[in-house]
Amino acid sequence: MKKILKQYIATGMAAMAVSFGAASCTDYLDKQPDSIVGAGEAFKSFTNFQGFVEEVYNCIPNKESNYWCCTFNWGEDELMNTGLGDTHVTAHFDLGDYRHWYNDNQSFLHSSSLNSTSTNKFDHSLEHAWYCIRKMNIGLENFDQLVNATQEEKNLIKGQLLFFRAWWHQQLIEFYGGMPYVDYSLPADEVLTLPRLSFQECAKRCAEDLRAAADLLPNNWDNTTVGKKTLGKNDLRITKVCALGYLGKVLLWAASPLNEKGAQTGASKNGVTYQYNAELAASAAEALAEAIAHVESGATPYALAEYAYEDIYNHVADKSAKSNYSDIFRTTGQNWKMPGTCEAIMRGPMPDVNGSNWNFAKLWGPKVNNLVEHDALIHMPTANYVNYYGMENGLPLNDPDSGFDPTHPFKNRDPRFYHDIMFDGFKFLNTTPSSAADKPFQYLEMFTGGNMRPSGDPARSANGSRTGYFCQKLVPHQCNKYDGMYNWGGALQTYLPYMRVADLYLMYAEAGAAVQGSTYKNSKCRHTAAEAINVIRDRVGAGHVATKFLSDKNKFMDEVRRERAVELAFEGFRWNDLQRWLLLTEYPYNIKTSQEFKRVGSYDFTKNDPRDAEVTGWSEEVIVERALSTRHYLLPLKESDVNLYPEYPQNPGW
Repeated sequence: MKKILKQYIATGMAAMAVSFGAASCTDYLDKQPDSIVGAGEAFKSFTNFQGFVEEVYNCIPNKESNYWCCTFNWGEDELMNTGLGDTHVTAHFDLGDYRHWYNDNQSFLHSSSLNSTSTNKFDHSLEHAWYCIRKMNIGLENFDQLVNATQEEKNLIKGQLLFFRAWWHQQLIEFYGGMPYVDYSLPADEVLTLPRLSFQECAKRCAEDLRAAADLLPNNWDNTTVGKKTLGKNDLRITKVCALGYLGKVLLWAASPLNEKGAQTGASKNGVTYQYNAELAASAAEALAEAIAHVESGATPYALAEYAYEDIYNHVADKSAKSNYSDIFRTTGQNWKMPGTCEAIMRGPMPDVNGSNWNFAKLWGPKVNNLVEHDALIHMPTANYVNYYGMENGLPLNDPDSGFDPTHPFKNRDPRFYHDIMFDGFKFLNTTPSSAADKPFQYLEMFTGGNMRPSGDPARSANGSRTGYFCQKLVPHQCNKYDGMYNWGGALQTYLPYMRVADLYLMYAEAGAAVQGSTYKNSKCRHTAAEAINVIRDRVGAGHVATKFLSDKNKFMDEVRRERAVELAFEGFRWNDLQRWLLLTEYPYNIKTSQEFKRVGSYDFTKNDPRDAEVTGWSEEVIVERALSTRHYLLPLKESDVNLYPEYPQNPGW
C-alpha cells in the first residue's frame, strides 16, 4: 500500500480480494480442502467465506516485531540509547520529525514489503488498512450469496466483516485524524471525491458498525456450533466483548479534548485538557459498562490475570495462581505459547516460533560488555515516567501524604514498579558471571557514576542506561548472555495485545470521569468510575484512589490518567493518550529525564532487598525537551496520497 487510496481502487483489487479463500490464515481456522475456490464460489458457504475473512486477521501488524528492532513508545515514556537508537522512530519523534514514519520500517506504521497473505511478520503494517476495508466491503456486498449457512454462521461472518471495517478505520484516525468512511467497494473508474470527515464524524460511523458487530458476535466462540469444530484455535477470534471494547474506545477518543476542542497548546494551563464531549463520553461509558458486565458474568474467555508472585523480581508466580500477569506480555518455558493469557481481548496472528528472540527480546537490557547480545539498541524507561509509579498506599509520589522518602526512593512503591522496572541494586544476572570482567555487572549500578550509567567512556554511554532505569515488563531480565532466556531452551514468546481487560476498566473510568466524575455509574455495570480504578489496584495490591481526589472532577481525572500510565506502561498507548488529552506539547509531558543520586554506605545487595537501600542527592536532569507544536497532534500523510485528489488534504501544518 504505497499509495493507499490509489491502490484501494486499483483495477485488480476486487479480483484479488474475492480469491483470498485460497490463502487464509490457518492459525485461526483450519482451511478445508474445498476452501480453495474461484470467485463464483467464494461466498456461498461458511467455510469459504470464513477463508475470505481470515486474511484480514493475518494483516494485523505485530507492533513489537514487525521488523528487526521496532519502536512503538513515542510519548514521554521511553528513551533510546545514543548511537543506533538515534536512528529510530522514537528519536525522530522526539525531534518532531514525524515524516520519518513513512521512511522507516522499524514501526508498525509502515512496511516497504506489504503482503496481505504473507506469514512473514515483516510484511504487515497499519498501511494494510485501506486494503482490508475494501475487502470487508466486498464481503458485505456479497453477503447475500451466503446461502449454504446457518443463521449462526451468517451472524459470525457479518459480525467480523463489520468489526474489521470499523477497526481499520479506527486505527487510521487515531494517528492521522478523520478519514473518509468508506462503506462500499469503490469502482476502479470512479473519480475520487470522498471527503475527509472529522474524527468525530468518522468515529460515529465506526460506532455504528461496531454496535452492529457486537450484536452479531458471540461471547465465546468455543460455545458456538462452528467453534466447537475448531476448539483450541478460537482464542484470537473477534468476540462481542472485543467489539464493545472498541465501540467504547472509538467514542471515548472522539469525546476527548483533541477531537472536541481541536489541536492547541496551553491545554494543561487553561483547563482544556479536561473538556470532553459529555454525550460521546456517556455513550462510550455505556458500551464499556456492557463489556465489563459480560466479562464479570463469566460468559467470556476473559478475566483479569492474577498478580500473585513468589518472587516479583524474577516474575515467579505463586503456585496457587491460576493465571499470571506476566504472561499477558510474554511466556517462557511453555512451548512458545501465545502470550495474553485470560486478559488479552484483541491480538493479531500467532508469532513465529523463536522470532521474539531476534526481533524483540534483546532490546531491553544493558549492552555493556555485550551482557545482552545482538543489536546495540536499548528501550529504556524515562525517570519522569517511572515517577508515575506512586506508592503502595495508592498516592502519587509528589503527594504530601504519600510517605515517599527520597533517601529510600525504591521503598513501598506501587507493586507494579517491582514487576516492571529494574533499578539500582537489582540482581540482573541470576547466573554468576564466569568472566571476572562481567562480575561487577551482576547487580545493576544505576546511581550517578555507576557502571551502568553514561560516563566519559563512549561504550558505557551508548550501552548503559541514560535514565537510571531499565524495563523488564515486556521482556524478563534473564534475557542476557548468562541466564540465556532468549536462547532456544527458554521458549520465550512475546506479543503485545491491542486490547486487554484492564483497559476496559480504565476507559470506563475515564469516560465516567468525563461525564460526572468519580461517582459516575452506568446501569449496565456494578462499578462507579472510582471503583473501576480500584478494581485494577486491588488486583496488584495497591491502595485505592484517595478520598481527597474523589470530590474534584479534574483531580480524579488526573488519577485515572496516572493509573492508565502505570497499568499500560510501555505497551504502545502513551503517545495516543497524550495526543488526545492535548498534552503532547505541554510541560512536563514534553520532557524526558534521568534519575540522579548516590548510594549511601556499603549496602550488601547480595543479601538484602535493593528496595531498602539508602541514597542521597535524589534529583532529576532533563535529557530531552521536545519542541512540539500544534501540528504534532496528528501524523502527516504521505504526499503521494494527499496529491491524489483535492478532497483528501494534508494534515494541518504539514
